[in-house]
Amino acid sequence: MPSRRAFLASLAAALPVATLVRRAHAAAVADLSADTTTLAALGDTVLPAELGPANRASVVRDFQRWIAGYRENTELLHGYGTSRLERSGPTPATRWMRQLDALDVSARRMNAGARNFAALSIAERRTLVQRELDAIHATAIPPTRPAPHVALALLAHYYGSSEATDRCYRAAIGRQTCRPLAASSRKPLPMYGARA
Repeated sequence: MPSRRAFLASLAAALPVATLVRRAHAAAVADLSADTTTLAALGDTVLPAELGPANRASVVRDFQRWIAGYRENTELLHGYGTSRLERSGPTPATRWMRQLDALDVSARRMNAGARNFAALSIAERRTLVQRELDAIHATAIPPTRPAPHVALALLAHYYGSSEATDRCYRAAIGRQTCRPLAASSRKPLPMYGARA
């Protein structure tokens, strides 16, 4: 009769690594879909306050859809001026889920009365997220995803969006949207409610 270790080794050899990675990704996405409390609280903590609760919730849902749709080893668009094609790396979902779980654990350590990260005040959450980012020496939003921390990934996801560009310039630019060629030479219209 083989030992437990030998059995697991033979099982690991029988299943391709790609299958294990896909299953881990699917489990992380299912876990995130089942309980969005920590990710929603993270969105309220790191996304701009001017978005308001409804828009922040929308950004978090869009980020969840992006995570669910992530495919490893997919051909990516090449950068301007280069023909070198790149491929997406391993799924970041499993790492980000561990980071969300760690935020909940850290929240309970920080405040004995807190059940999870969402139970902390915004100021306490910001302190906790800053500690996490300092621990991994993350100082800026990366230009490309996946980011080393889920908080940076959420920010990068939002700031890479057409909505963020429009808000930044307070104009209906519509970056990454399909506009008619005839409209390309016209100055974008100001956003409703934008200050002159």
